[in-house]
Amino acid sequence: MTQVRLLDSIFTRLVAWSIAVCIVVVLVLGALVGAKFEQLSTATQEAAVNADVTTLSEAYRDDGVTGLARRINERLAFSGPAGSAPHYLLVDNDGAIITGNLSGWPAGFEVGTEPESIALPNGTRVHARGLLLAEGRLFVGRESSLDQMILNEIGFAFVAGGLFVVFAVGVAGRLTTARLSRRVDRVIQAFQNPDEKRLEQLAKDRNAEDEIGELTRRTSETLNRLNHLVDSQRETTDLIAHEMRTPLMHLDSRILKSLKTAPDDATAQGLSEARSDIRGVITMLESLLDISHSEAHRGDPRGLHPVDLSDLLEHVAEIYEGSAEETGHHFEWDIAPGVTFLGEEMQLTRLVTNLLDNAFKYVPTGGTVILSLAEGPVITVSDTGPGIPPEDRDAIFDRFRRAKGNDGSSGGSGLGLALARAIARRHGLDIRLKPTMRGATFVVGGKKPEDVEPA
Repeated sequence: MTQVRLLDSIFTRLVAWSIAVCIVVVLVLGALVGAKFEQLSTATQEAAVNADVTTLSEAYRDDGVTGLARRINERLAFSGPAGSAPHYLLVDNDGAIITGNLSGWPAGFEVGTEPESIALPNGTRVHARGLLLAEGRLFVGRESSLDQMILNEIGFAFVAGGLFVVFAVGVAGRLTTARLSRRVDRVIQAFQNPDEKRLEQLAKDRNAEDEIGELTRRTSETLNRLNHLVDSQRETTDLIAHEMRTPLMHLDSRILKSLKTAPDDATAQGLSEARSDIRGVITMLESLLDISHSEAHRGDPRGLHPVDLSDLLEHVAEIYEGSAEETGHHFEWDIAPGVTFLGEEMQLTRLVTNLLDNAFKYVPTGGTVILSLAEGPVITVSDTGPGIPPEDRDAIFDRFRRAKGNDGSSGGSGLGLALARAIARRHGLDIRLKPTMRGATFVVGGKKPEDVEPA
């Protein structure tokens, strides 16, 4: 069975899309949470700075610069959490430092009514606001690195949580899709080889109420109906063959009796020709039925069993060796040992004999016919005859296609190569005419024995 590549599987794509959606959702949520946290952090920092400015302004109104300086020193005496420490600077109108924990007024920082984010000379980011006093200026700032660390922790938590979600979705998706894939595989196998074993496996999913369960029910019903139709067709053709063959054989027997009592040579000749025609009709009927049987069972492993092709072809070669001596042909064979194949022994024998009969029929006396078998299996029948005319090569395997033999006649039913191709395809093989400079070479090959599943 042809296996669907992992990357081409619909189920793999579903899992991949699920994982992709999870990643996008985690990233979007992380971005939204990060943006919201940063917004809240900025608002909180600005509110704290404004509150400090208001409190210190009240201290200045109550006690002047001395009271303001004392309040600033009291606040600096208490150490806050790392990353959220306050920064103060009180300078007089000449820029001299009165108190604070900064070495100087930040460059470019102007007194304003709203806090802003700036970088101190040491690189620390703060939210700060400047206040203009009658006797100088006041700088109030608060570090924001703690909030940045919290934001980084939140980001790390989202990454870890996102990886866990992606992993969980991947595992759950893989387990689910593996089960669905097995169910679909049973349907595919049943289509490829609708034997009883696979139809029984297909019945396991018939009661499922999902889409695959519905597909399984319809598939099971269709394949059972097709098997019934194939069996009915085979029974019908067998019955037709029997009903037609029997009266023809009776007619042949009557002609044979009449031939023995023929009053003259002309009558005997006519009866003999009629008898040959009847036998030709019987042979053609049997060939047509065999072709129909092979085509109806194409791809069906029922009835296939391990066949020792090497042994089979050696027996065929021994038989044709004696015939070749009588007809004045040279017959050679090269058969690899130990080649086995799953097939029907009688049909494979007929496939090879049809090709050999065709070769001996069209190769003049003194010509050579070669039979070979190689691993694969690959069966080759070649000859040194006149070959196939270019205009006939495309239709050489059509039914009722005749070519002239060594005697100039176009005898035969024209079904030999058509039957050979039907038998080859029934076994998962193919037959082709190989281009050659001389004679004709037919090659039968295809799947290896292990690629064909037995019934």
